[in-house]
Amino acid sequence: MSDAVQALQAAAVAALSAHPVLAAQLKGIYDGPPPRADFPYVAVTDGLVTDWGTKTQQGREIRLAFTVWDDGEAASRLTDLMGHVDDALVAIPRDLPGWRIASFVFLRSIVLRDPAGPWAGLVEHRVRLLAV
Repeated sequence: MSDAVQALQAAAVAALSAHPVLAAQLKGIYDGPPPRADFPYVAVTDGLVTDWGTKTQQGREIRLAFTVWDDGEAASRLTDLMGHVDDALVAIPRDLPGWRIASFVFLRSIVLRDPAGPWAGLVEHRVRLLAV
């Protein structure tokens, strides 16, 4: 994992942890799907990383994705939590260790459910970073 990804993911997890609603309602924020966890929780998804540099400056484009898991009867709590995840991510500082966020764009969100399992909601952003 590159230092750009590590810096961005650390800032994103800090923003999620600091959000008052998420801090009160989530049972955890995990780096990948945990083997056993209490619902609801958020799992950081490994995102696609591509070069976004120029001749004179190093850059990275990162797909920052989070999956929100919930075992409720309906998707209402899940969709509410997904909205708060989106709000929290907007609060990520633009200056990260060694990098500066040049753009932060919402890409998509989707809610899915396995008939025998919990609800899953994906929230994905495209983040472009420039080295400082």
